[in-house]
Amino acid sequence: MPDARDDTTAPRTDPTPSGDTVAALHADTTAVLTRWEPTSPAAAEARDRTLALLAAGPVAVTRAHRPGHVTASVLIVDATGERLLFCLHGKFKQWVQLGGHCEPTDRTLAGAALREATEESGIAGLRIDPVPIDVDIHPVPCQGGSFHHDVRFAVLAPPGAVERVSDESDALGWFPPDRLPTPRLGGVDQLLAPGLAALRRGLLRPAP
Repeated sequence: MPDARDDTTAPRTDPTPSGDTVAALHADTTAVLTRWEPTSPAAAEARDRTLALLAAGPVAVTRAHRPGHVTASVLIVDATGERLLFCLHGKFKQWVQLGGHCEPTDRTLAGAALREATEESGIAGLRIDPVPIDVDIHPVPCQGGSFHHDVRFAVLAPPGAVERVSDESDALGWFPPDRLPTPRLGGVDQLLAPGLAALRRGLLRPAP
């Protein structure tokens, strides 16, 4: 989970990233953000700052980059388009969207977001709109103090989807957009308008 994936626990030991894979993820992230039309002035500023971060090279998409690193998160919408899935973060005890760090196996940013969504929701058959809905930058304790440059996507759940709580959260819950759970971390509310607007774009269509 994005805002909540603020590694206050001991860092995980990941496999050594493949140089080709990390380079592919870096190239994809740069291309996605370069052609993206920001959904708000705040997102535009965050996009520009993230592109500047990416100028450091592929390391900027890994958690090893202390000045900041790209993460991916999602706003999951149910098949009717009427409910959103959020998780209650185990440490911060606040509700957030699902998402987190890019991993050594990720070759695209949308792929990283979809992987995180699937792992944390336990739902198979999720569909992602590869066009971001938001970019948000916030401080985190990673590497003793860093920043998450979080790129957010909209994801549609299949009809009859049943969520399964992972070890990353205390609970999962579906909520109408006008009745979101509290307390929730900052940055959640700004996802609503662009996330729901994604339902009107090609790939993401609620069930009839």
